[in-house]
Amino acid sequence: MPTPASVDDYLAGLTDEQRVAVQALRETIAAAAPMAIEGIAYQMPAFRSHGGQFLVSFAAYKKHCSMFPASEAVVIALGDELTRYLAGKGTIQFPADQPIPVETVRKIIEVRVAENAAAER
Repeated sequence: MPTPASVDDYLAGLTDEQRVAVQALRETIAAAAPMAIEGIAYQMPAFRSHGGQFLVSFAAYKKHCSMFPASEAVVIALGDELTRYLAGKGTIQFPADQPIPVETVRKIIEVRVAENAAAER
């Protein structure tokens, strides 16, 4: 898949089911970090905040949607709530056959926003 020029381009290349899940992630992230700027990073949708610092990226796969917060603080802060979604050190996977856990996503974004704000100082 060539690098999409925008998040809308990325969404256009997904199946209907994938699009629904990725759109849920997109809307939840945007609501939790209204100051964040949407774009493409690593050929997937991403958000940046606080002077362009990476906030989170996310992508659709055949059997799951993944979030990449690039933060150990997220894993520590969410603890057991996040354990069942962890698929490696920096990958969070949400099964495609289940709704996106928007409250968990919101908490992930809150942790990342706080990290970026602290790093900006």
